[in-house]
Amino acid sequence: MSNPFEDADARYRVLMNDEAQYSLWPAAIACPDGWSVVHGDDSRSACIEYIEKQWTDMRPASLVRAEHG
Repeated sequence: MSNPFEDADARYRVLMNDEAQYSLWPAAIACPDGWSVVHGDDSRSACIEYIEKQWTDMRPASLVRAEHG
């Protein structure tokens, strides 16, 4: 059985958690608790492109908030 997280032909979603961290997630697998779908169902490459455009600050949101008071 192939790894569903590495299947180039599968459909994917982009998930985001409360810390504004993103995850590439196979569309065939349920979204885990603490995460929300923000993009998809789409190709792996389109989801990666979405993440690259959206996730410009890798710091957790709580750290960004703490630094900016």
